[in-house]
Amino acid sequence: MKYARVKRLFKKGDKSKISNYRPISILSSFSKVLEKVMNNQLQEHLKKHGIPAEEQFGFRSDSTTNKAIYKFINETLNALNSKFIVGGIFFYLEKAFDCLNHSTLLSKLQFYGINGKAKTWFESYLNNRYMRVQISDVGLNQTSSSAWEKITDGVPQGLVLGPLLFLIYVNDLPNTINYKTVPILFTDDTSIIVKNPNSKDFQTNMVTAFNCVNKWFKVNLLSINDDKTHYIQFKTKNKPTLDINMVCNDNLITTISKIKFLGIYIHDTINWSCHIEYIIPKLSSACYMMSIKPFMSLNTLKTVYYSYFNAIISYGLPFQGNSPHAMKIFRMQKIMVRIMMGYKNMVSCRNLFRKLEILPFVSQYILPLMLF
Repeated sequence: MKYARVKRLFKKGDKSKISNYRPISILSSFSKVLEKVMNNQLQEHLKKHGIPAEEQFGFRSDSTTNKAIYKFINETLNALNSKFIVGGIFFYLEKAFDCLNHSTLLSKLQFYGINGKAKTWFESYLNNRYMRVQISDVGLNQTSSSAWEKITDGVPQGLVLGPLLFLIYVNDLPNTINYKTVPILFTDDTSIIVKNPNSKDFQTNMVTAFNCVNKWFKVNLLSINDDKTHYIQFKTKNKPTLDINMVCNDNLITTISKIKFLGIYIHDTINWSCHIEYIIPKLSSACYMMSIKPFMSLNTLKTVYYSYFNAIISYGLPFQGNSPHAMKIFRMQKIMVRIMMGYKNMVSCRNLFRKLEILPFVSQYILPLMLF
């Protein structure tokens, strides 16, 4: 139950670079059954005693990425409306799950009331684990494996308990910085918002908050990737950007104008055009997939539509839906509907939406607003 076969999962970029692969641990099914039982008990214990930080949105039954994005956007817009200077730091951790220190994690579990047999169980669960990397060559029909190596730190990606243990590990982080900032966490994605009406105080608070978070990560044996950690100053048009020097590992943190936050591209002017331009090529690819139309039934085409097209336009809908650039999405949706029904470009789509029982993009935007 403690032996994991690690397989590589390609993310993006150059396939020849190891850093572009995610290691996934393949474990026995029986061990996952035990993990699920302990996961449910641990979740119940944390919820009963109100332990999870409110700033943490990841892997919680009552939370979603949309809620995390909403809080970030709402805090930023309220600050801008109040004539505050507002900026955000987006931290990127280096191999976060693989770097959790076992002794630190066990001490935090004990602090949150995991004692006695439960603590002994987690000690046994974390210690004396082994892994080996397995690479398969489909062309040659061969599989190569490395030697078994002992795991001294981290929780392998693929464990049922892994995400919850990471949440416990970083649970005390918001308490160290929320007196001056608005922290927003989604598992290992850590973001903070700093706002102040005075430019000098804003610069001081921003540097202080960054150093505080950086120190917390170092104390807890986690490391920041300074190349992928960025700073954005949110502003209205024609407003200057303040120069703020934040140093990590002897490197300056880069100031950028847009960033991908939980799958949504956010511009420093809270303009959704950059995100819409990002998803348009994906929607075009989904339309191209409808070339299977002559060989599939209408129900199958609708399944393809909801899996590849609607999944893209529905994510982040409460935010991008009110953008004037959102008409580009609606145009792509009409192209998709015409392809599905076999009509030319100039045909009206109103009746086609009714026949397919598909909501137009504008109508889809109105419904998620009721959630907030």
